[in-house]
Amino acid sequence: MDDQYLDAFIRESEEAITELNNSLLDLESDPADEAAMDSIFRTAHTLKGNFGAMGFDDAANLAHAMEDLLDAMRQGEMEVNPDVMDLIFAGVDQIEVIVNEIEAEGESTTNSDELVAQLRTVLEEGADAAGGDGSAAAAESADDDGGPAADDIDPDIDPDEADGRVVHVAVDVGDSDMLGVDSMLALEAVEDVFDILAFEPDRADIEDGEFEDTFDLYLDASDAATVDAELDAVGKVERFTATDVTDSLSAASPDTDGVAAAGTGDAGGTADSGGEDEHSVDEIKSVRVDVDQLDDLHGLVEQLVTSRIKLRRSVETEDLDSAGETLNELDKITANLQNTVMDMRLIPLKKVVGKFPRLVRDLARELDKDIDFEIEGEDIELDRTILTEISDPLMHILRNSVDHGIESPAEREAAGKEPTGHITLRASRERDHVIIEVEDDGAGLDVEGIKNKAIEKGVRSPEELEAMDDSAIYDLIFHPGFSTADEVTDTSGRGVGMDVVHDTVTQLDGSVNVDSTPGEGTTVALRLPVTMAIVKVLFVEVGDEEYGVPIKNVDEITATSSVKQVNGTEVIKHNDDIYPVIHLDDTFDVPGETANGDGMLVRIRESERQVALHCDSVNSQEEVVVKPLEGILSGTPGLSGTAVLGDGNIVHILDVVTL
Repeated sequence: MDDQYLDAFIRESEEAITELNNSLLDLESDPADEAAMDSIFRTAHTLKGNFGAMGFDDAANLAHAMEDLLDAMRQGEMEVNPDVMDLIFAGVDQIEVIVNEIEAEGESTTNSDELVAQLRTVLEEGADAAGGDGSAAAAESADDDGGPAADDIDPDIDPDEADGRVVHVAVDVGDSDMLGVDSMLALEAVEDVFDILAFEPDRADIEDGEFEDTFDLYLDASDAATVDAELDAVGKVERFTATDVTDSLSAASPDTDGVAAAGTGDAGGTADSGGEDEHSVDEIKSVRVDVDQLDDLHGLVEQLVTSRIKLRRSVETEDLDSAGETLNELDKITANLQNTVMDMRLIPLKKVVGKFPRLVRDLARELDKDIDFEIEGEDIELDRTILTEISDPLMHILRNSVDHGIESPAEREAAGKEPTGHITLRASRERDHVIIEVEDDGAGLDVEGIKNKAIEKGVRSPEELEAMDDSAIYDLIFHPGFSTADEVTDTSGRGVGMDVVHDTVTQLDGSVNVDSTPGEGTTVALRLPVTMAIVKVLFVEVGDEEYGVPIKNVDEITATSSVKQVNGTEVIKHNDDIYPVIHLDDTFDVPGETANGDGMLVRIRESERQVALHCDSVNSQEEVVVKPLEGILSGTPGLSGTAVLGDGNIVHILDVVTL
């Protein structure tokens, strides 16, 4: 199959799935919404046609069954109720699984027969036949190896953590007078060959013989056949059945983007997150470009070619005046080219947040909460790289708001609130930055709970906490492993997540802020640059080293004559505000002679950080391509990345927030 057509089919299918999910949500909230129903029917019809045209018959049959059921709903022959909607959402989820398989392997192995049969049964027998968990049915039908249903699989298993496939093994040690001993020996024999990902029941119960007939193991293996061959040779395992459940686990996950669950973990607010996958990004692989932008790009390339020819001739004839003029032309052309390409990389926020309404709906239904979710500013544009990276942080924050930010309907009514909670994801543009806020009207953060957990984990001492205001207390939730959850849920409370949010946003040269009012709600705000690839920097010299300070962070350059000593700390005063002085030579232990008390001060914008940087001298300004730090250098305080200059030298770019 032509890769070009397959890629176009996948991209169109992904957009259709997002559109279908959101239209179904509109219909669920208002069954009389004819526009939503028409949109749903058209999208399902398009999916059916596209699957059929590409030769994916199983998927086409599933889309056809969904289309028929939706048509019955559109004609008023089928009631729109939660069970029917669950079944249709399950169909959408399975279509997404199929599309992901096609993208990864060029084909799909998911068997949709059972889900198609359920859809047809509801169509024939009515809405009452849809009772039960449609999503579980979808996950079970996705397991074409005859393995356990998704509901039977340990929810804590993440297939991405396995080196190979996840194989479920039901172990029977046979008739035994010492069931616990034989079970323990069987476990040890299995562990000699495979890594065990999970036990059911837990290991202690297995070794005590507290199970009926069989116990279940989930192994990290290349495939079920390998497990069969290896365990056949293990004498301590009397009987067993091995089944590959990797696809079932993936389909059963409530996170359709492959991002691990995350929650807030605070007894009364949005304090931390859970989940196990620290950084799994659903990369944006395509962009839509306006024809006018392509024309501009083509025109600039023509100018570039012409200038190249002129420059070559000037060099060959040693005409320096002409070469200088041509270089000036090239400066203008490359600047325009840069702007055009950067504009082409900008993508509307809705490319990422379009899937969030379905996420909130499913989590709210799972937690028996009523939540009204709104998105504002989804047309705000960001660079493709930034948009890809913030998908995870926003997912974490939203899960937090749903799980621990918003109270149950009964708790809200007891507190004098409406039973339905409200979450708003809001984006706005501020100069060269975008502000993305996730605001909920839940219980707010429990300051005392955060303090107690900080003391328990040794993050801060009681004396330090007493001197901190509420804003500083909220920032403690970004400490790795910090969690105030009373219990771990599938959604949150493992103490992983908010530190990932902070680290990811910081690496993007952004910042994150938390604001909360007890009883009224919590707002988590991300401040991100619109684009980050090319940055204009101010070069400063310190000893034998040179550093780059992003121009957008610089407010003023002054002499050191205004420095004063306050309580043993060097500071400068500006507009009645005090700016502490940071000596870059001390911070980075710079070798060579430095200016000591002399030199220059670079005062940073108050909105970024209220400090002044002391350096030996200030050199020039230049636009550079910033490469983020990777590996063990990633997250180094005070540094955001490196840039390679025209002479081949590498310069560190400062991160004034963490300096």
